[in-house]
Amino acid sequence: MTTTPRAPAGPGILEKPALPCSEECLLRPGNTNCGGCGMSVGLTMLGRALARADQTCSLVIPACCGIVTAGAYPTTSYGVPTVATTFASAPAFATGIASVRDLNDEDGQVICWAGDGGTYDIGIATLSAAAERNEDIIYICYDNEIYGNTGGQRSSATPAGARTTTTPTGKSEDKKDMMAIMVAHRVPYAATLSIAHPEDFERKLEAALSMHGLRFLLLHSPCPTGWKSEQGESVELVRLAVASGLFSLYEVWNGDEYRINAEPDWTDPAKYLERQKRFESDAVDLERTRLACRRRFDRLGRLAREFPRETATA
Repeated sequence: MTTTPRAPAGPGILEKPALPCSEECLLRPGNTNCGGCGMSVGLTMLGRALARADQTCSLVIPACCGIVTAGAYPTTSYGVPTVATTFASAPAFATGIASVRDLNDEDGQVICWAGDGGTYDIGIATLSAAAERNEDIIYICYDNEIYGNTGGQRSSATPAGARTTTTPTGKSEDKKDMMAIMVAHRVPYAATLSIAHPEDFERKLEAALSMHGLRFLLLHSPCPTGWKSEQGESVELVRLAVASGLFSLYEVWNGDEYRINAEPDWTDPAKYLERQKRFESDAVDLERTRLACRRRFDRLGRLAREFPRETATA
């Protein structure tokens, strides 16, 4: 896909305007995001990937911090067409926009940009439906592990032990495995992203932009406000998450071809947890956490060995 405009189709028909994407146009300065916000970094990296691929996009954003990012009407911090949707319906809206795009033979990606509340919880039905139909959209979940826009309530993405406004003594349930759910839909491409691994992030965005069908990307997105962490430590936090095995970097094609992108060095997860005031020492079972990290990665390793990605390129 390119952003090159086509010639007029006939008398009285206007030429389709080009919507170029540059590093600056996706997320503009002056947005309302907090300092250290992983979502801001993710949007910037997405804009750069679109620019390198000479592509543009329309954003579809449900109720979440991402839609507050735009700021107050009539101005916007987004430099591409952006549709605000209800919490549960972003994939359904995106399906309609992509259908109109294809009927009109237009260029550009349709990208859902949603938080974990609108992905793991409220929006999972329409996301599942779009995945089952293999709609030609990209779905990116920036996972900050809370309902950040409404005060920091727990979501099913919140890890065990984390304090939120609705789990003041720490959440008792483990985090939902959203990647496993999407892989079970056999979508063409599913991958995890970390802002602490920019080369891997860039390669996966390029892979997603080069494909068709539903592509699901899960971004570990630090939230200093909700995580009670220092703004300047956001990148280091997600780096520790990968190093300790708390968050795995991998990609899956068609539900049955796996590739691991980073091996943990088994840094103690305590180093990650202790930098966030949302975790209290008596609310987290460190031995259980260490064991869970090992078991999850061992399982992922078995899948990658048993069902490897055979081709050399994504």
